Amino acid sequence: MQALDNIRVLDLTRILTGPFCTMMLADFGADVIKIEPPAGDDTRRWGPPFINGESAYYLSVNRNKRSIILDFRQERDRQRFLKMVEQADVVVENYRPGTLAKWGFDYPHLKAINPRIILASISGFGATGPGASRPGYDVVAQAMSGLMAVTGDGSGPVKAGFSVGDIGAGMWAAFGIMTALWARERTGEGQWIDTSLYEALISWQTYLAGNYFATGELPKPLGSAHPNIAPYQAVRAQDGYLVIACGNDALWAKMVQECEIPFGDEPQFRTNPDRVEHRPELIDRLENEVFQHRPVAEWLERLARAGVPAAPIQSFEQVFQDPQVIHRAMDVVVDHPTAGPIHQLGIPLKMSATPGAVRTPPPLLNQHEGEILRQFGLSGPVPEDDAATHP
Repeated sequence: MQALDNIRVLDLTRILTGPFCTMMLADFGADVIKIEPPAGDDTRRWGPPFINGESAYYLSVNRNKRSIILDFRQERDRQRFLKMVEQADVVVENYRPGTLAKWGFDYPHLKAINPRIILASISGFGATGPGASRPGYDVVAQAMSGLMAVTGDGSGPVKAGFSVGDIGAGMWAAFGIMTALWARERTGEGQWIDTSLYEALISWQTYLAGNYFATGELPKPLGSAHPNIAPYQAVRAQDGYLVIACGNDALWAKMVQECEIPFGDEPQFRTNPDRVEHRPELIDRLENEVFQHRPVAEWLERLARAGVPAAPIQSFEQVFQDPQVIHRAMDVVVDHPTAGPIHQLGIPLKMSATPGAVRTPPPLLNQHEGEILRQFGLSGPVPEDDAATHP
């Protein structure tokens, strides 16, 4: 048994934020039906790299789903979708606000068809307000949310290494859907969920916003450093870099002893507020007077012995060779009908009674048309073998 067995999700999303949301639901058992336009999800054509013609980008966030083409320019397919809504639990979409209303799919219309339906909308800036109509891409949200103002070393704007706005909004939407499903158990009614990339990133400002609210001072980019803790960043050793997370004064004392830091007891370094105030001097002296004399591996061994959190800066290759990653099944392989065996990121949420699972590969375009139409009692000229259609 999986936690979301028998929850039926109509997935109108494409690109990343919506597919990530619906993949989370699918991983825990929801029946996610990926409804695509005739050309398919845009990311089917994003690349290289491709694996036997299948986009690696698309393959990364669409497992455990079934695919059908519905062309909403056609009245027949609009009516088919509305019939599917009658039997669904959730609709997820990430079109620009107002698009669903043009097709007659906005929440009031869906609720009239099925009062229990939950509609989750993900956009760049939210469905209301003066910025609602702005097109939303991850890099735009990163720029406007303040994230790029605090990322990098101050030499120029830098975005995060992957699409945290997209993924964050997708996770908020999934959380909203779960909350709405629980509320529906008590009220018997669905509701509309409205979230955005912009708000997701702003909500993650946490202590940086707290610092700003408390002082009025604008947060600055600090490279790998932390504005409230030191040393808590990457430091240069003899043959590379390691990260140290010295989160309190007790850890600092252990680090001073184990790493034989001769200046560790000087007044400007005794307490965390002192070290934060004198961070440039602290890091310069740590690197040049201490860490440059030994390789990364030796420092990691010493710090581990002292119980001080520290880590190497790993490449993707090193990540997926890490015994902990292997043990936690964060790299799984599933057979795809055209790409063959493909690697998928594992499920980070482990549940003792109703675990998630990577059950099926990302679908081919329109792969499940026949079975989906039959499932909803819809008719159409669909061959029994459900031959897949490619863009």
